[in-house]
Parts: sequence; C-alpha cells; structure tokens
Amino acid sequence: MIPLRDLNPTARKPVVTWVLLGLNVALFLYELSLGERLQDFLLSAAFIPGLHLPGGMDTGIPLGLDNALLSMFLHGGFMHLAGNMLFLWIFGDNIEDRLGRLRFILFYLLCGFAASYAQALVDPQSNIPLIGASGAISGVLGGYLLLYPRARIETLLILGFFFQRLRVPALVFLPVWFLMQLLPGLMALGQSSGQGGVAWFAHIGGFVAGPLLVWLFGGLRKPPSRSPTLPPFGRSGPPSRPSLYH
Repeated sequence: MIPLRDLNPTARKPVVTWVLLGLNVALFLYELSLGERLQDFLLSAAFIPGLHLPGGMDTGIPLGLDNALLSMFLHGGFMHLAGNMLFLWIFGDNIEDRLGRLRFILFYLLCGFAASYAQALVDPQSNIPLIGASGAISGVLGGYLLLYPRARIETLLILGFFFQRLRVPALVFLPVWFLMQLLPGLMALGQSSGQGGVAWFAHIGGFVAGPLLVWLFGGLRKPPSRSPTLPPFGRSGPPSRPSLYH
C-alpha cells in the first residue's frame, strides 16, 4: 500500500515539516556530491551500535548521540529518500499542527533516537551503519494513529498487475503498515545483518515511541477551535558498503 494523501485538514502551515523535508534533501544532495568519499563519510557520520554503545570504540559524545542525530538525515539512495519523504509529507503536518512547532521538533528527534536505540538493543554488536529518517517518521505514524484514527488515507493498493485507489481509515492503514514492519522484524531476530538491509526494529521502536510522546507532550488535549484550511496534496539504491536503512 502506498499512501497518496490524507483527508485531514490542518489549521496552520507545517513550517517544521517543510524544514525537515528540506534538510533531508539537502543532506542527500551533499552525499551525492562526495563521490568516492561517500563511504568514509557514512562510516564517520552514521550510527553504528557496535561502535557507539558501551563496550565499543567510540571516543566522542557518549552513546553516539551526535551520530544518532545526523543519521536521521542520511539516506542510501533516491528511493529510500523519496519513500521516507512521502510519509513525512503526508502525516507530519497534522502532528505538527496538534503539538505546535517547537514540541514537534523535539517529538521528531526523540522518535528518531528511540528508533536508533531500539535497533541497537536487538543487535548491539552490529557494525553496520544505521541511516535513514523512517525511524523518526515511524514515530509520526504512531502519533497519527493515536490522534486521528478516523482520518481517511487515500491509498494506492498494488497486487501484482492490479491497481486500486482506495480511501481507508488510519485505524486500518497504519496498523497494517506496522504489522508489515513487525513480522519481518520478528523473523529477522537472531539472523546476521552483515549484508545490510532494513532496520525493522528502528521502525518498530519509533512507532511505539510516537503515541507515548504525543501523550507526554499533551497532544491528547483538545486543541483550540480554529478555521481549518485544506492541506496540499500530499520510502533503494544502497551505497556499496552494507547499511541498515530506516
């Protein structure tokens, strides 16, 4: 299922969401500019559990918090970036609208940290770079499910050569999306991630963190009434070194 847009109006311009989109695109363009230096950059900038967790060789900021932050804005290819940005574009504005801009920034970053350390928890000795925004964006999806379960998501359903455009409630779309992360994650437990791939538990950790942070930040309180405006219409090619994408 590919989301196309949500039918859920907001009352203010999603400035922070736009800035996050711009930062991700800008960092990806910087990656492209590095050429043969890209792999060295990823090794120094990405979050690597076996390096940054206690017992690793990291001599920088404790627990690799700086790398966990930067890795949220790095991607392994155009499709990796495009898919993540599509989900952020569709779902981020409503969370920003409910939490407010400053709290949304903190919410997004904390979801990203939760995602990185959730993946590290299940594979703490991994030396594979962990990159991608979808851990943080998974938190956005989890928060969206809590706040707007009845919101309609316009979705493109693809089954082989069959294409169907549907409108489904978030209460259906987002749990199905979560199961699509949870089941492969559970099946991958205990398997080597030495060849890179998808960091399923980053998605799972972010998604679980989202509703908890929405509650913590007071997002369940009913917002003041405002005159809504309709929103505009609305996740890979890896680097040569294996990476875990999220």
